[in-house]
Formats: sequence, structure tokens, C-alpha cells
Amino acid sequence: MPEFVPLAERIVDALLESDPATASYAGDHRFDDRLPDHSDAAVSGRVAMLRDAGDALSGVDPDGLDPEDQVDHAILTAQVERALFELTEIREHEWNPLEHNPGPLLHGLIARPFAPLGERLTSLAGRLGAIPDALATARAVLRDVPRVHAETAVGQFAGTAGLIRAEIPALLAREPGLRSTVEPVAEAALAALGEFDGWLRARLEGGDPGRDPRLGRRLWEARLWHTLDTELSAAEVLARARENLDRVGEALREASAELAGGPATDETVRRALGSIAERHPDNTTIVGLAKVTMGEATEFVRAHDIVSLVDDPCVIEEMPEFARGVAVAYCDPPGPLETADVPTFYCIAPAPADWPAERIASFYREYNDEMLRNLTVHEAMPGHFLQIAHSRRFRAATRVRSLGWSGPFVEGWAVYAEELMTGLGFGGLPVRLQQLKMQLRMSLNAIVDQLTHCEGLPESEAMELMTGRGFQEEGEAAGKWRRALLTSTQLSTYFVGYTEVAAIAAARPFGATPKAWHDAMLAHGSPPPRHLRALLGV
Repeated sequence: MPEFVPLAERIVDALLESDPATASYAGDHRFDDRLPDHSDAAVSGRVAMLRDAGDALSGVDPDGLDPEDQVDHAILTAQVERALFELTEIREHEWNPLEHNPGPLLHGLIARPFAPLGERLTSLAGRLGAIPDALATARAVLRDVPRVHAETAVGQFAGTAGLIRAEIPALLAREPGLRSTVEPVAEAALAALGEFDGWLRARLEGGDPGRDPRLGRRLWEARLWHTLDTELSAAEVLARARENLDRVGEALREASAELAGGPATDETVRRALGSIAERHPDNTTIVGLAKVTMGEATEFVRAHDIVSLVDDPCVIEEMPEFARGVAVAYCDPPGPLETADVPTFYCIAPAPADWPAERIASFYREYNDEMLRNLTVHEAMPGHFLQIAHSRRFRAATRVRSLGWSGPFVEGWAVYAEELMTGLGFGGLPVRLQQLKMQLRMSLNAIVDQLTHCEGLPESEAMELMTGRGFQEEGEAAGKWRRALLTSTQLSTYFVGYTEVAAIAAARPFGATPKAWHDAMLAHGSPPPRHLRALLGV
């Protein structure tokens, strides 16, 4: 029987080398001059490597390992199986152009000063030089592109071109000796991006809808199983989400009656939310407000002794163009393997400047001052930024948890953090109403995700659910409908993760303070909640 730790380390190295994106996001910079290779030959080679890794892991008896290594064995096995499933069953690189966008990998080299500028520019030159071949491969392998994916890709790839035009000259002004190396490949990359943009637009203008972006029940349920790594079935997830929708809806009606007066009805909810929505930022103030709310949330966490704080830097900024079109905000942390002192980015997308005035107004009714406070709790404090900062401090005998983090745990902790903060009084009743509305959104995320991909839920019914039961603005609901089509199963991670993380928090042992228990929950990396339960002994 092979020894687990050296085997796991060899498999981790193979995973990192076979996918430069995985390596960069993990904070391993050995392959920073490369882009992922989605050619048929490269994909076949990665599939063979994953099958070999799975066979080797199956030869390890987990009962003979200590608890930490047992968890790492389970996580690594699940990661290998999921990657194999994605490449052989979902095959998203063959129909989703977003898989081929080099923007995030360029941005990581530009924005984070993990190494001297000259070293990062040399790696950047390698990635820029790889763009023409990478996009030629994309055109060769992509077929039946769903219209919603093509539309989103046009915007994101334009953002990537804009990133090159805006950032490269400023960097070269600081390192002029690299002009002759970088400028030619940057020009070739821009030309290739322009050609790819024309290729995408030709498909849109031709009116071809492409394949249905819905996966269908068989593939969606299989992907859900790999995504969640939970014992819950799809049917149980749907039933629990519907129950939570009813429970939280009643709580929101009661809280709205307390705020606005009147009976605990949907009309009172709309009146209460409408009064809150009158106080909102705009495109010029939304990032500044997020910075203010970060300070408020940090002081609240400190004053209430909720969880240990860290001194890691967090930069709050406008979301880059190449990343827009899927979510309104995200947290972009350094990778768990990163050794340099570099920041986390908490990014927010303002309303697009070319939107009609009423749609922009609707956007800011949704993302009002109090919703921004709740959003900052989720994305930053004590949500994603703080949780992932704790996770990066975890070290084990292997690097498995540096690669195999759990979306349900990460999102579940962030939603739990929202509930925890408002339960302690953060932002008062107005923020509590926004958090309850987000709980409705979380439940509806799981419902719409499943019904869309498994039962052909029409857009009109999805919109009615979100604007009716969820009290969402029409623009927010329309964006979530697109996201359900663009990111199958990801929307279910919030609800499932929250229910599992909240249950672990509720199992706090007698005598342990909330802060000590929260610190313990965050001390094992970002494992699937079922493994965290085992590690904590609850």
C-alpha cells in the first residue's frame, strides 16, 4: 500500500502543473508564464493523469491514516473525481467561451505585487504570447455556444483587451528595459482578442441560439453531488430550500411590520423595503460606501468578540471589466500557497453606464446602503475575506486543502456570518430586513438553480418567483436568471453550505465561547462541512 503523504504531494504537483490556472489561484507561481491548454491532446493527457491519480488513491486504506490525513485523502479523491467528471462529462471547455478568458490570469500578475515587477512582467509576456494560440484553440474546440454565454463572453473579453491597453504601458514605464519583450506580444494578444471578438459576434449576429445552457437532470444532479460533497440528495435540497423560503418569508413579514407598522403582510414588506431603498449609493459612491461599511463591520466584530481578526490587507475596488456579467461583488483572495504579503480584493461592480436610467435606479434600490452593509459582511468581514485569511494559515502534512477548498463551506460561512452579525444587532432592524431578504434570495438560488436545469423552469416563472416571493428588483432577478444559466449548481452552494455551517456553529460545546468555537471552525482550512464535523468531533 503506498504511503499517503508522498503520494498526495505527487498528485498535487501533477494537478498544479497540468492547469496553470489552478496553480496561480493557489498561489504557486512556477507556471505563471503559461495559460491553460484546452486542446484535445492536452485534455486527453489530463484525463489520463487524473485516472492514474484516482487509481493510486484507491490503493490507500484511509482507516490506517490519522484524522487529518483521512480528511485530506477524502478531499483529494473527491477533487480528482470531480475534475475527471468535468473534463469527460460536462466538457465545458467545448461550449463555454468564458473558460477561455485569459483576463483573470493576466490580472493576477498585474495587480498583486507578489514578486518584483520585472519578474511579473516576464511571466506576463509569456501569458500574453500564449494568447493567440489559446484563442485559436478556443475557436477550434468551441461549438454550439449558448447565446447567454456568448453575450457574457463578448463583454468579458473586451474587458481583457481593455486591461492590456490600460495597464501594460504604465508597467513598462516603470520597467522600460522590458519594452522590446512585452510590447510585441501585447500587440499580438490584442489582435487575437479582436479576432476572437469578431468570431463571437458573428455567431450572435447569425442568430444561432447554440445549445441549451440547461444541463438536464442527469448531469445537473451529478454535478451537484460533486459540487456539494454532502449526503443530501437533490430532492432533499429542494424540499429544505422551499421550507426555508416559507420560514424566512414569515420572519421578514414580522420584521417589516415592526419597522414600518401595519400587518405582517407582503405589502408591508414592500413598504418597509421601499423606505430602506431610498437611501442608496450611486456609481460614484458605491466603492466608497463599501469601504465605510468595512470599517463598521470590523469594529463590530472586534467589539462583540465574534472571531479573531487578522492584519491582512484588503483592497476594496471597482470590479474589473473582464470579470463582470456574473455577480455584483466578489472576494478575490491570495492563494493558500502564496508566501508574499499581498492583498485580498473585495470588488464591486457599479451599474453599467450604458443602462437606461430606470434600470440603474432599480439596481441601486436593490443595492441600497443597508444591503451594502450586509454585502460587506458576506464578502469581507467576517465573511469571505476573514474566513479565507484564517484558511490560508492552516498547514498540514500535505497541500491538499490548499487546492481542495469547499464552495459550500466558504459560502455557508459567509451566509452564517450575515445571520450572526444581524442577530447581534449590526446595522439594526434595517440591515436585519436586508439579511432576511438575502436569506430568501439564498433559498431561491437553490430552487431556481435546480428547477431551471432539471425541470425547464421558464424565465417568466423564475422572474415571478424572485420578484414575488423574494421581493427582488426586476434587474436583480434578471441578473440571477442569467447567472443560473451561466453557473449550474454554484447557486445551490449558499443554501446547503449555510444549513451545514449553521448546524456546526449550533453544536458549540458547553463551556466554549462563541469566539473560541468560531476560531476552531476556521482553523482547518476550507473543508467540506461534513469533514469539518469529523475534525471538530461534533
